[in-house]
Amino acid sequence: MDREPEVLEREQAGAAGVSRRTFLKAGVAAGGGLMLAFSLWPLARRELAEGAGAPESGPPFEPNAFIRIGTDGKVTFVVPRVEMGQGTYTALPVLLAEELGTALDSVVLEHAPADKRYDNPALGFQVTGGSTSIRSAWEPMRRAGAAARIMLVAAAARAWQVDPAACEAGGGAVTHAASGRRLGYGELATRAAREPVPQEVPLKPAGAFRLIGTAQRRLDSPDKVTGRAVYGIDTRLPGMKVAAILPCPVLGGRLSAVDDAPALAVPGVRQVVRLDDAVAVVADHTGAARKGLAALAPRWDGGANAAYSTQEMVADLAAASASEGAVARKVGDAPAAMASAARVVQAVYEQPFLAHACMEPINCTVHVRADGCELWLGTQVPGRAQEAAMQVTGLPAEKVLVHNQFLGGGFGRRLDVDYVTQAVRVGQQVKSPVKVVWSREEDTRHSTFRPYHYNRIGAALDKDGRPVAWHHRVTASSVLARWMPSRFTNNVDGDAIRDAAGPYDFPNILVQYVRREPAAGITTGFWRGVGHTQNAFVVESFLDELAHAAGQDPVAYRLALLGKHPRARHVLQMAAEKAGWGRKLPARSGLGVAATFCFGSYAAQVTEVDVDASGQVQVKRIVTVMDCGRAISPDTVIAQMQGGAVFGLTAALFGRISIKDGRVEQGNFDSYRILRINETPVLETHLVESAEEPGGVGEVSTVMIAPSLMNAIFAATGRRLRSLPVDPARLA
Repeated sequence: MDREPEVLEREQAGAAGVSRRTFLKAGVAAGGGLMLAFSLWPLARRELAEGAGAPESGPPFEPNAFIRIGTDGKVTFVVPRVEMGQGTYTALPVLLAEELGTALDSVVLEHAPADKRYDNPALGFQVTGGSTSIRSAWEPMRRAGAAARIMLVAAAARAWQVDPAACEAGGGAVTHAASGRRLGYGELATRAAREPVPQEVPLKPAGAFRLIGTAQRRLDSPDKVTGRAVYGIDTRLPGMKVAAILPCPVLGGRLSAVDDAPALAVPGVRQVVRLDDAVAVVADHTGAARKGLAALAPRWDGGANAAYSTQEMVADLAAASASEGAVARKVGDAPAAMASAARVVQAVYEQPFLAHACMEPINCTVHVRADGCELWLGTQVPGRAQEAAMQVTGLPAEKVLVHNQFLGGGFGRRLDVDYVTQAVRVGQQVKSPVKVVWSREEDTRHSTFRPYHYNRIGAALDKDGRPVAWHHRVTASSVLARWMPSRFTNNVDGDAIRDAAGPYDFPNILVQYVRREPAAGITTGFWRGVGHTQNAFVVESFLDELAHAAGQDPVAYRLALLGKHPRARHVLQMAAEKAGWGRKLPARSGLGVAATFCFGSYAAQVTEVDVDASGQVQVKRIVTVMDCGRAISPDTVIAQMQGGAVFGLTAALFGRISIKDGRVEQGNFDSYRILRINETPVLETHLVESAEEPGGVGEVSTVMIAPSLMNAIFAATGRRLRSLPVDPARLA
C-alpha cells in the first residue's frame, strides 16, 4: 500500500529488531531482591551484555527502564514515559505484570528521572508523545516480565531441587504442584537475581492473557482521587518562594524599564527580577506575587512586531502558497491528469493558531546553587528540560537534577522547554527555591501555537466522478525544523504533510510543502494529533466536497477509494452502521463522516448536529469506531476517544488565537472558549477486536472531529465552511 510519510514509518518501527537474547540484565537490588534492567532500543543502537555474569570489559550497559522486585514481593517499575492523563502508568505495567505473573496492584510506580537510559526508541530521545508509548514497549516490556518470571521459577526449582518445568509462576508466587510447596516472589527475589538471564524468552499466547485486554483500575487514580498525586504546580519546598511573571505582551518584544517600588510595597513581596523579555515578582506566596506584579507598570519595546497582525500573516501565507514548494509525496503525474480531466475541483482551506489550554498552567520550580540546579515540574521531555538548565547555568548534566511529576495536561505544550529556561533565569537571581507560575492569560498568550495552515487543494475527476488526481499544497511554519531538525529534510516538514492524501487510493498524487514562518518571536509547536489534525480536516472535508460534486454518498465514495485497506473499510462501514447513516433527519440536522489512519490505528467517526436559524451549532452525538490493534486497556482507549473528541471539538467550534498589534487577543477561558458540560454531546465509542499489534490511541479522535463536524454542518445547511473555527454568522 502507499504508506504515510516517512516520519510515521520511523515512529511505527518501535522496538522492532531488539535482540531477544541481549536486551536484559539482572542483578541484586540494594537491600536484597531482584533488579531487572531492560532496554527498549533496537540492537543496532544498543549492544547489551548477555547474561548476569557478563565481563566488566564488555560494552557499556545503558538500560531504558528498571524493574526491582523487593523481598516484600513488591514490584517497582521506573516508568520510562510520563503520565499526563493518557493512561501509560497503567498500560505499561499491565504488559509487565501479564508476563511476570503478578497482580497489577502489586506494581509500584516511580517517575523516571532525566536520563538517556529512558530514551524513547521511536523518536530517539527521552520523550512522551506521538502516541508511541505502547507501540514501542509492546514486545520488550512483555519480554522483560517473562524473563523475570523464568528466573524466579529457576530460583525456586533450584531451592527445591526439582525440574523448572514442574513449577508454575502466577499470583506473585512460584508453586510446585507435586509437593504443594510455594514461595512468594519476595522470598525468591534475591536468589533469582543470581540466576542467568534466559536467552530465549517465550511469551504467553493471546489466549492465556489475564490482564491484557481486560478492564483494569488505573494505578494513578487512587492518588488523584484522594489528592495525594503531586503535579508540578503542587511542589512545596522548605524556604520556597513563588514568582509571578509577565512576559512582554508583544510577541518577540523586550523589557525597557520597570520601577520596583510599587511591587516591593506589597506585603510579602521580596524582590523584582528583570529578564530581557519579562519581569517577575518573587514573594512568599502566590497572592503577594500576583498583587506585586499587578502593581508594576513596566515599559516595553515591541520592536518589529508592534503592528503585526493575523491578517498580515495570512496574506503572507497566501502569497507564499502560490509557489511550487518542495515535493513531499509524488505518485504518477498529477499535473498531467489534472490538465486532461473531465472536471477539476479546487479549494482553499485554512486553520488558525491554537493554544493548548492545559488544565495545569505552565510552571516550574527551580533551585539554582553554585554547585547544582534542581527542577521540579511536569514535562514530556525530562532530558530536554535538563539540557535547558545546563545551557543557562553552564553546569554539567550530573549537577542538574530533574524531579518529574504528574502532568495536568500536556497536549504537546510540555514538549517545549521555553518556560524551563525562563524559570532557571529567574532562579539564578533568587537565593532560595522559587516556583515560577504562569497565569492562565500568559499561558494562553505565550503558548507554542499550533501552526496556521494555508492549504491549496485540488482534484481531477473522471466522468463517473472518481478522483484520478490529487494535489495538496501545504503552506505553514515548520515545527520540526526548530524542534527536531534532523527530521526536516529536503525542505519538507514530515509532520506538516502527514495525512495530506490520507489512506486513499488515488492513481496520481502530488503533495507539496511551502515553509513560511510567522514573525520572529512567534513560536509554533506540536498540538494534540500534530499534523494529522490539520491535514485530515482538509482531506476529509474536501473528499466530502468531491462526493457531493459527483452526486454520490460520502461513505460510499470513501469506501470505493479504500480497496487496499480492509481495516479502514471496516471501521468506516461500522461507524456508518452504528450512527444510522442514511436515516431521514429533521430540517437543519445532518450527519458528517471522517476517517483516518494515523499513529498505526484505523478509525472512523460520524458526528450528528443541529443548526438553528441563527447559525448556532448543537453537536448531538459523536460515534467513533476504533481499530487500534490489540487494546491493552479497553476502558482507557474509550476514555481517550472521548477526551480527544471533546478536545478537538472545542477547537473546531471555538479555538482561534488571533494577533493584533503584535499581541494575542485571547486570554482566559472567557475569550478562549472551552466546551462546557451542557454542550458536550453523547459520545459513543466502539472498539474493533483485533489481534494486530497495538497502534496509538491518545490523539486519534482529535484528528477526525473537525472534518466530521464540518461535513455534518454542510449536510444540515448546504453551506461549506473551509476555515476553522465554526462561524455561526455564515450559517444563519
